[in-house]
This record gives sequence, C-alpha cells and structure tokens, in this order.
Amino acid sequence: METGIVLLNFGEPAAPEREEVLEYLTRIFYDNASLEDAETEDEAWERSRELAQRRLPSLMEEYEEIGGSPLQEQATAQAEALAETLADRGHDISVYHAMQFMEPLIPDVAADVADEGLDSIIAIPIYPLCGPSTTVSAIDALETSIDDIDGYEPEFSAITGWHRAPAYNRLRAEGITEFVEEEEIDLQDPDTAFVFSAHGTPTKYLEDGSRYDRYVEEHAETIASMIGLDDYEIGYQNHANRGIDWTEPETEAVVEGLEGDAERVVVEPMSFMHEQSETLVELDVDLREDAAEVGLDLHRVPVPHDDPRFPNLLSDILEPFLSGFEPSYYQLRQCECRPEAGTYCFNSGLPPQQ
Repeated sequence: METGIVLLNFGEPAAPEREEVLEYLTRIFYDNASLEDAETEDEAWERSRELAQRRLPSLMEEYEEIGGSPLQEQATAQAEALAETLADRGHDISVYHAMQFMEPLIPDVAADVADEGLDSIIAIPIYPLCGPSTTVSAIDALETSIDDIDGYEPEFSAITGWHRAPAYNRLRAEGITEFVEEEEIDLQDPDTAFVFSAHGTPTKYLEDGSRYDRYVEEHAETIASMIGLDDYEIGYQNHANRGIDWTEPETEAVVEGLEGDAERVVVEPMSFMHEQSETLVELDVDLREDAAEVGLDLHRVPVPHDDPRFPNLLSDILEPFLSGFEPSYYQLRQCECRPEAGTYCFNSGLPPQQ
C-alpha cells in the first residue's frame, strides 16, 4: 500500500502583491461564511469579497512591513524534514503540504495525490490547538476534494488535536526557558509578567460546541506548570471584521492592563507553529508599541517551527498509522470535534464544560 501524508496549513502570501492578498482574504471570509446569513452561494462570495476589500489595506501594510510571510517556506521545510525523518525510520512515504487559503491549495494537492495513485492518505494539520475554522475545516476540505475526484477512493485518516502530546509540551516549555535565559529574564521576578497569546476565534464556534478555549486554557496551565510559573495571563489575537463576538480578553487589552504592575512582559504565541503576520506584525510590532505606551518592555518567544524535535514529534504521532497498530496505544482515539470515522486526536474524553 502506497501512503501519502498531507500536512495542512493556513497559508499566507509570500510576497505583498495586492491581487494575491485580496484572493487570499476572499477565500478566508468565504470559508467562514456560515458566521453570517447568506441566502445563496453568490451572496456569500459577494460578501466575502466585500470583507476582503475592507481588510486589504491594513493587511497589505503588514505584509509590506515584513516583506511577505515566511509561512510557506517554513511549511515546506517542515514537510521535507518529516519525509527525511520517516525515511530514516524505514518508511517510504510521500509527504505533501497543502494550504487552506494560498497555493499549494488543498484541492490541487488532492489532485496530485490522486495522480500518484496513492492508496492511503493521512492528514495532519499543523495547528497544535484544534479549532473549527482551522483544523476541522482543513481536514474537511481535503477529504471533500478527494471525494470529488472520479474513480479515486483511497483510505483516508486524519489526526486533529495534538497539543497534549508530551513531546510537544516539552518542546514548547523548553523553548520558553531557553528564550528567557538568553534574554536574561527571571520569570519569578515580580516585575516580569507572562502572557500566553492564542489565536482568537468567533464565540459562535464555541457556542456551537468547539472546545478551543478549553484547549487554550489547559495548554497554558500545563506549560506554566512545566516552567514553574504560578502567575500568567491568557489573551486572544482577534480579527473582528464581521461585527461578531470573538474570544476575550484580547491580548492587547491584557498587556495594557499590566500598566504599573510590571516592567516587562514575556509573550508566548501558543497557537502558532510558523512565524507569520500574527507573530511578526501583530506581536513584534503592534503589541510591542502597545506595551511601550504603558511602560513595558516586550519580549516575544520565537515560534519553534524549525526545532529539530518537531519532525520526530510528528513521526511519533503518525507511527500507528504507518506501522499498523492501534492508534489507541498512543492515546489517539476517535476525535469528538470531527466525529467522522478515521479521525483521531489526543483530546477525546475531555470532561464536560463545568
């Protein structure tokens, strides 16, 4: 049986080209069209383009400031590193990476795996914390794209939430510790504040059953325990373009609220496995300015996209599917966020919301 692994990512424009950024934004808004009521698909596309044009000027400024996003390059490197690691373990596997909203787009990669005639496809989104518009939407898009190809019916499996993997928690915790040591920051100093910054999500998704906010909270608590941190804050990086409610509190408000209580703030971008506009602009530029206005020095923990342990982590998670033993042996069980057969995660059995 010939197997292909598809790493799924959000995607961002690698260059600040206006038309490319506009198409990118339009795809994002259309993918989340369910947040608003549109009677027809044409209306949904029209509204998505309207929102994209509204967001375009500010996002263009961000990409121009950083010269385009490095996400694509980093995602390619991760796929190559995973393929090399799997080969070292004796697995002759094709590894692809596909983007939700930028080339290589998910439908195009689905066509590629079909052309190769692969018998089995395993999808794994590079989103540590499972969310409906990221993890679940990306897997749905890949499976739908494969189903739409006439005469192609491979075995399909997917892995959703993996923030509970022990190796991942150790990777993030050690990344924080190494960073503060390099910066000569004492996390126990009362003049040092610590903020976990998570990507925000519309609260409608939470009301509909997503447990994303709980994943954020438990992951922050776990990492804080591992680095011996008793006090910390959680903030969300929101993109409120539709006039709907998003997760609170916002990271900006959290940092501004530290005025007078600390001299410096360390920010951990906990939702991200690539450097992108949300880290390089929203945190490194915008949030740093917000912090300076209230007298704080901001220190942002780098995203461990090139950590040499990461391809080993992904290889470990994939091992049951490649070696043919039960995923439950590695504590991977039927995903509850995406209850379709063949979808596994580490989050099953999470106690009900209190």
